[in-house]
Amino acid sequence: MTSALPVLITGATGKQGGVTARKLLADGHRVRALVRDPHSPAARDLAEAGAELVVGDFDDPASLRVAAKGTRAVFLIPPADYGPSGWTAGDEARRGIAMIEAARAADVDQLVFSGIATMGPAESWGQEGKRRIEAAIRAVGLRYTLLRPVRFMENYLMNGSPVDGIRAGGEHRHLFPADRPLQMIALDDIAAFAALAFADPDGWHGRELELAGEAITPIEAAAAISVATGRPIHYREVTEAEAAAIGPQLANTWRLIRETGGWHADLTALRTLHPGLTSLPDWLARGGADRIAAQMDLTA
Repeated sequence: MTSALPVLITGATGKQGGVTARKLLADGHRVRALVRDPHSPAARDLAEAGAELVVGDFDDPASLRVAAKGTRAVFLIPPADYGPSGWTAGDEARRGIAMIEAARAADVDQLVFSGIATMGPAESWGQEGKRRIEAAIRAVGLRYTLLRPVRFMENYLMNGSPVDGIRAGGEHRHLFPADRPLQMIALDDIAAFAALAFADPDGWHGRELELAGEAITPIEAAAAISVATGRPIHYREVTEAEAAAIGPQLANTWRLIRETGGWHADLTALRTLHPGLTSLPDWLARGGADRIAAQMDLTA
């Protein structure tokens, strides 16, 4: 049985933090949401949903200790910045470790960290900072679960990114080979796995899970989106030269995908843990198609 103390959700106004906070509230858990601006629309929405807001900043360790005091668990999503040279792994690791130390100082019992799916060496695909955080979590002595999600289905809604999102004219372009299965996951499913861990800290202690809900080629995905939206969508696989022109990190990732075969989450095992795992057609039918169509209208 879990404690009646709240779960602290970091990154609460972001994608993963927001859906996880709402999932826990729906399941009857108390939630404390770490926010920088309690007056932002996203923060007010969480408060209206029943979350307790606490103001803090990952670059202010003292505020993290205050936020963690009186909580039973932490959902950890430290901010990471991406620039021309790749992810700022040092800042990400420093922020994550500051929250781990704050959790230990506050006698928090459990940490659930959502990082990134593995594909190769630590310096690839933004893994370095996240692996340093994972190592700190293993060493701190608290009960923990490490979640490693693959690409989000919600990335089809991205706008202005050099890869991903759907552009005017219906083009979805990315690094992935057009004819190989691409693993992806819905944000709601990340929240579902986090909720399972928070509901059973002992049973989920030490689990390190690669998370995906679907494996479908980018060409097949484009066809499914076309059917669901009623609009022509096509996939374009970027070349290595195009990836290199965007930045060295993307060029390295382009090569890594082809050398390793990409992500490797065990969908059969994941469905045993969470039978409601979302397929791409499920996600499209549950509002994804409408959101894609609306996004395309905005960029037309």
